[in-house]
Amino acid sequence: MSIRGDGTVLGFDVGARRIGVAVGSAFGSGARALAVIDVHGHGPDWASIERLRKEWRPDGFIVGDPMTLEGGDQPARTRAHAFARELVTRFKLPVVLVDERASSIEAAQRFAGERAEGRKRRRDAEALDAVAAAVIVERWLAAPQDAVEVSVG
Repeated sequence: MSIRGDGTVLGFDVGARRIGVAVGSAFGSGARALAVIDVHGHGPDWASIERLRKEWRPDGFIVGDPMTLEGGDQPARTRAHAFARELVTRFKLPVVLVDERASSIEAAQRFAGERAEGRKRRRDAEALDAVAAAVIVERWLAAPQDAVEVSVG
């Protein structure tokens, strides 16, 4: 089960307290930051994720894979992989993992550039996780063959 190359995708930057969400398509101009979803003690706000899924009707999901700089595991990676498996289980759509190393740095640089141009304000910084999700989607759009498909079971 793979994601159609001409389809719409939702991308996720999974954190311990927040999950950034972005939308992208090969027919669009990259990806666009959409939302930041809260994570509580019981897990992500799945109702908010379901609303975004209904609104955008994606053909699949892209989840950032936060491996260490050396390519190894860390607690954030375990959390992201569990989230990806839960997406497969809940929505029965293809899910792939994309290397997200340095995506937060790239997102911060984009945000700083937009602030310098007057398009963003400091109070918009909470959306940085969604910008990181857009970076993750753009990486998938640029090199879908590098993604790792997620399966359950």
